[in-house]
Amino acid sequence: MNFTAVSGLHIMTEKTALPPVVDRQTWQAALDDLRAREKAATRELDAIAAQRRRLPMVELPDYTLIGPDGPIRLVDVFDGRSQLIVYNHMWSDGAEWQCGGCTGLTSQYVRLDLLDNYDARFVVVTNGPIEEALAYRAKVGNQMDWYSAAESSFGADVDAPPGGGFGVNVFLRDGDKVFRTWHTNGRGTEQLSYTFALVDILPWGRQEEWQDSPDGWPQSPTYSKWLDSPDVARLYGPGGDA
Repeated sequence: MNFTAVSGLHIMTEKTALPPVVDRQTWQAALDDLRAREKAATRELDAIAAQRRRLPMVELPDYTLIGPDGPIRLVDVFDGRSQLIVYNHMWSDGAEWQCGGCTGLTSQYVRLDLLDNYDARFVVVTNGPIEEALAYRAKVGNQMDWYSAAESSFGADVDAPPGGGFGVNVFLRDGDKVFRTWHTNGRGTEQLSYTFALVDILPWGRQEEWQDSPDGWPQSPTYSKWLDSPDVARLYGPGGDA
């Protein structure tokens, strides 16, 4: 398998495997068979979302985070909205580059005003010092609003402790009371990414070695095609070429 670099891209020039070529009727029959499974998955996702809307919730203490302008109560992070999505970004104090997966995922979110119509907001919270967090945000061209939980137990209490992993948490505000309604981590965050949705419809898919692919399909070590933090900074940071 050979690749040619073109303006930072890796273009496959020698293909060792292709899907079989068939007539249109045979192709349509295979697509229809797959479509039945896709529709079933869609209905299952609808049912999962319905169950999620019926989850109970747990009241949280009155946490104080640190924002660009200093201390801010968690209830005020909602900025008047009733619902809040938080991406808990992995963090290592003093590191030049933070988690590549977190950096790449959150770099996708550039037009979040659409959440206003849903009485919701989406922000990043990290356990790192706010000065470092904001500097890193600018370095990688992230456009989300960032807050620090470095001076509270918030991160640990929502399953994203200092030195631990990433996660997504959702909260609901009722007056001055804040409730935790949902949480996920690991591959549960894939549903929030358009990257995998786009790559998964390509003929060769993610090309990761753990995936079930036909013989001869291009495969690479897991994560090897993901943008790392320096890549995100090069593309989207100050003076980026994207």
